[in-house]
Amino acid sequence: MDKEIKKKILKRLNIIKGQVEGLGRMIENEKYCLDILIQASAIKNAISSIEREVLRNHLKTHVVDQIKNKKEKKAVEELMKIYKLKK
Repeated sequence: MDKEIKKKILKRLNIIKGQVEGLGRMIENEKYCLDILIQASAIKNAISSIEREVLRNHLKTHVVDQIKNKKEKKAVEELMKIYKLKK
């Protein structure tokens, strides 16, 4: 994995960890449901941003290398797996 992407993802994961802990406290303290839903949505969006970064890394490294090394079939199979995951 690209070092900069890895650094960015790990930083984001630490933020998400704090958000999840905060969400737990909100539930324990019986905060307003809408506020809980907003926080949960923010966590989902943060996880989606990590998925995009991992996908970007995979495309830039593994898929490009597979195509360069005449392994188009493997590249296509992996892209199809990604497509199915995102459905």
